[in-house]
Amino acid sequence: MAGGDSSSGKQRKQQYFTRLIKLLDEYPCILIVGADNVGSNHMQQIRKALRAKGSILLMGKNTMIRKAIRGHAANNPALEGLLPLVRGNIGFVFTKGDLSEVKNIIQTNRVEAPAKQGAIAPVKVVVPAMNTGLEPTQTSFFQALNIQTKIARGQIEIIQDVNLIEEGQKVGASEANLLAKLNIKPFSYGLALTMVYDNGSIYSPKVLSLSEEDLLKKFSNGVRNIASVSLQIGVPTVASLPHSIARAYKNVLSVSLASEYTFEKAQQIKDYLANPSKFAASAPPPAASAPAKGDAKPAKEEKKKEEEKPEEDEDMGFGLFD
Repeated sequence: MAGGDSSSGKQRKQQYFTRLIKLLDEYPCILIVGADNVGSNHMQQIRKALRAKGSILLMGKNTMIRKAIRGHAANNPALEGLLPLVRGNIGFVFTKGDLSEVKNIIQTNRVEAPAKQGAIAPVKVVVPAMNTGLEPTQTSFFQALNIQTKIARGQIEIIQDVNLIEEGQKVGASEANLLAKLNIKPFSYGLALTMVYDNGSIYSPKVLSLSEEDLLKKFSNGVRNIASVSLQIGVPTVASLPHSIARAYKNVLSVSLASEYTFEKAQQIKDYLANPSKFAASAPPPAASAPAKGDAKPAKEEKKKEEEKPEEDEDMGFGLFD
């Protein structure tokens, strides 16, 4: 039996190595996730959600994962960058889909959990002002934690919000008991995305939260910084070239205006400086304002009266008796 178990264990290891190497070859992107405080049922739910998007979650012993990566690094040297990340309770999510979508699946598949004694709080815990529904005989829990309360309608009521546990603080027995009595589950657990491997590049998952506008803004800032440095040290680059040309043009234009040397664009400015009124006279006259709607009819009537004026009323330059 012992020999059979050993043979079966070796076979499972070989199958695991084969599968891991196949996934490393087939999938260009890997999301490294932490799996602390994730139960088996919860893990199955996450696997199912990821599988619906064509992604595969693979867990395993770190020693086996490192061995498989080292053995396959000859075919893909970029995989060696994963070795420092294989520590703790981690897993790999292999995907060919949109990384942002896979990230959202990982982050949304979380379950609420109570605060257990001795656990390290992943977030700050605040108990809101509320009617606890507890009888006055249980005020000792609140007194031990210096929480101000009052009795309202025969029940304990918390007067104001209370910062019960700080992030990173160990949960004590009193805090755990109080939260349990109040039926508050302050923590939520799931896979924690720690790093992204993308076609040989490794970067923080925060990059996946950047929008196109954020990327364009960062790119513009980078180009601006390169141009500033290039102009300061006098080393031309693609980013600084437009600014250098603009500066050179300004210098040439200044020399032309201060001397007899000229060229087409400079001559236009010289002509304007020599006779500004000439350019003002050649400017098109402002368009006559259109008559108001109500004035249109009187204008037509006035014109009509002028046309109907008798000829004898016109001054032809002759006297009455000539």
